[in-house]
Amino acid sequence: MKDKILTAVFGIAVALFILSVSIGLPIYVRPFYYLQVDALNIELYSGFDRETIIEAYDEMITYCTVPWAEFSTGDLKFSDEGASHFADCKGLFLLDGAVILISTVLVVALFILSKRGVFKMARPFGYHVTFVSAIALLGTFVLVGGLAATNFQLAFTIFHKLMFPGKDNWLFDPRTDEIILILPIDFFMNCAILIVASIILMSASLIIHGALTRYRK
Repeated sequence: MKDKILTAVFGIAVALFILSVSIGLPIYVRPFYYLQVDALNIELYSGFDRETIIEAYDEMITYCTVPWAEFSTGDLKFSDEGASHFADCKGLFLLDGAVILISTVLVVALFILSKRGVFKMARPFGYHVTFVSAIALLGTFVLVGGLAATNFQLAFTIFHKLMFPGKDNWLFDPRTDEIILILPIDFFMNCAILIVASIILMSASLIIHGALTRYRK
């Protein structure tokens, strides 16, 4: 029983690690946004110069990822309503960071314990548990990614309604919250593509490794 429980915890931790790290890529890797400034013509779209755009983005993302940081968008105007949405986002971003940390510790700790013989890693269906975790995660996000690809605007709306139930403070007015001018919908679509691509790549790697390991045995 102990082996099955710890194996299940390990499998869930692996899935959460892949998911949280993938979500964290467009959040923590700031150069990803910097590349979008030119690629999406954000200077032309927003009417702000590159330096103002980068400063506003950096201050916003620092607020969302650093627990003690205060909200700011550089020289761009913002309303109390807009700031409240970023406070909601901050909670989700910090949760993602916590999941990255906890899942990493669990994966490393349980892997070491299994190698030291403290418990024996179960092999569901004859495969390593990471193979099963990757299959489940990959199947889910290929489906989600496929649905989002057909109508990203609708998927974007549904996502916000699910993540921020009963709130509409994510519907920014560019006259009062100029930050939205430097965050076009295409940027969020590219974030989604990066997240799904990362999940597919990491999951596929585990699936291939699991299949080859079973074949050799």
